[in-house]
Amino acid sequence: MGLNLDEKKAVVAEVSAQVAGAQTIVMAEYAGLEVGNVTKLRANARKSGVYLRVLKNTLVRRAVEGTPFADLAAQMKGPLIYGISSDPVAAAKVLNDFAKTNEKLVLKGGSYAGKVLDKAGVQALASIPSREELLAKLLGVMKAPVSGFAVALGALAKQREEAAA
Repeated sequence: MGLNLDEKKAVVAEVSAQVAGAQTIVMAEYAGLEVGNVTKLRANARKSGVYLRVLKNTLVRRAVEGTPFADLAAQMKGPLIYGISSDPVAAAKVLNDFAKTNEKLVLKGGSYAGKVLDKAGVQALASIPSREELLAKLLGVMKAPVSGFAVALGALAKQREEAAA
């Protein structure tokens, strides 16, 4: 049974709210995907902070009108699942990683920073390390000189103690 007009308006409003705070939208065709696999995909999306939903393309077209994602409307054909995220790479990473292990989920395209991406573009976006990974690497780089300095300071203090004794 289809949605009535009020339900459609509610869906468009919900998706519009997600799109307003989004940096990335990724679309994938899910035809033939088993319910258990979709449940796993949704759990992965939830962990990564990705809004993931199967939506009617016409409702999504309405939701993206007048946004940087409006050019994406031309690619909205067929049964699609949409991943929307405020993290630039999270939606691409979740759908791309899942597509690697399940051939029935086929990446179709997406949009990032107002630019429409094809399948290869989404895969390239997914290969970029996440914000958390980059911060962890930065912290490691910043921590190395400090710990090296602390070791050198400890050795110098020990030398002075021995010289004084």
